[in-house]
Amino acid sequence: MAFKETFKHDFYPFKNQAEIDRVRNITYEEIVAMNGKHPNGNPNIQLDVIRNEEFENIMITDMLMRIIESDREDKKCVMIMCNPCPTYRKVAYMLKELGVNCRNVKFYMMDEWADEDGNIAPLSYKAGFGYAFNYFMVQHIKELGFKEENFIYHSNKTTPDFSKMLEQDGEADIVYSGPGWPGHLAFIDPVEDWFKPTMEEYLEQPAKVASLHPLTIAQNSLHGGFGFSGDISKVPPKGAMMGPRDAMKAKNVLDMHGITTAGSKVTWQRLTSRLCIFGQPSQEVPASILQLRDKPTHIIMSRNLAATIKEDDYFQY
Repeated sequence: MAFKETFKHDFYPFKNQAEIDRVRNITYEEIVAMNGKHPNGNPNIQLDVIRNEEFENIMITDMLMRIIESDREDKKCVMIMCNPCPTYRKVAYMLKELGVNCRNVKFYMMDEWADEDGNIAPLSYKAGFGYAFNYFMVQHIKELGFKEENFIYHSNKTTPDFSKMLEQDGEADIVYSGPGWPGHLAFIDPVEDWFKPTMEEYLEQPAKVASLHPLTIAQNSLHGGFGFSGDISKVPPKGAMMGPRDAMKAKNVLDMHGITTAGSKVTWQRLTSRLCIFGQPSQEVPASILQLRDKPTHIIMSRNLAATIKEDDYFQY
């Protein structure tokens, strides 16, 4: 019997091998040749490939632009924030240097950790996203007129009303996102807690507490908040997160694909990003729903992430 070269893992939610093979074979040259347009023809999607060293600057520039505009035009700006902690420190520094008044800004945290009983991590939890955003951003811009009540982080109190609060605020002006290893959007993982009979029902779901996929737990065990060392026992099994409806109703999405291992060419995201950006939209790859948006959606890939996927016989391990 011949040895197989592709394998079906029970824990991996996406089972369409033909689709995996198709997106894996999309080369760097083919992505660049798309010239900013998405191959599904959705005119709301802009797809750009940028230099690796410019990647963080895109997010910083977008945040600064929106916050400065909210000051100059004296209008509310509602932002759903992911967790690139050091980036926020740089944004806060620039806001202070420019003397920007942040009175009109409202931040919603995209997601947060929860324990096996569904209790959401408090703001004091040092591996938490609310803690990091508060530490790197909120505490630095209070002197710029930012109102602490406009910092909406997930908690046992706020998460049940999270999507309703967004609706009352007129929905988010911007969502900053980027997929996790199992293709999650925020912590919306491909797990039974989210699956629905139809895509229409799936897209209508609001924020809630849900289980996390094993790949999400493994991925985060490599992050600094848990010691960089694969300590899965430190990573909570559940999360609180925005719902698909919050991503679909947002006025703008900036979706960033640029995660690598300590700046090297190694990344779990290279295939995942191809499934999210170029694969058929499905509940098994949650971030792929961004392809269905009818509002401006800017997808950024670093050159490293857009690089052609190929084996390296020398760098095997």
